[in-house]
Amino acid sequence: MSEAETRPTVLVVEDDAVIRHAALELIAEAGFAVREARNGNEAIRMLDAVQEAGETVCVVVTDIDMPLGIDGIKLAACIDRRWPDIGIVITSGKVRPAPGDVPTDGLFIRKPYTEEGLISAIRSVMP
Repeated sequence: MSEAETRPTVLVVEDDAVIRHAALELIAEAGFAVREARNGNEAIRMLDAVQEAGETVCVVVTDIDMPLGIDGIKLAACIDRRWPDIGIVITSGKVRPAPGDVPTDGLFIRKPYTEEGLISAIRSVMP
């Protein structure tokens, strides 16, 4: 088993390339394996592919405001329904989720988040 297979995997879903790559870097530096998606549609396709390959994603970190129909709130609801064992962290600098938008075991953190805040949120929603 490779080192990447033994580390928990976090999927970062963010349409802004600069923010996505910064998040990927700090999550990887914290010891997690990372995957990335640019939008909700891509994230769902990736989660399906990962599951078919027999791999797992432990946590999804998603922005709320994304293009192409599936925003972070809809994505979180879909993940909560289809893959209830995946932890969810929702982020936004513009939108604050309404009561009930964040899955029961999920967390919302406001952008700009600190490295400690993001890693702490990831760890707190891990199964």
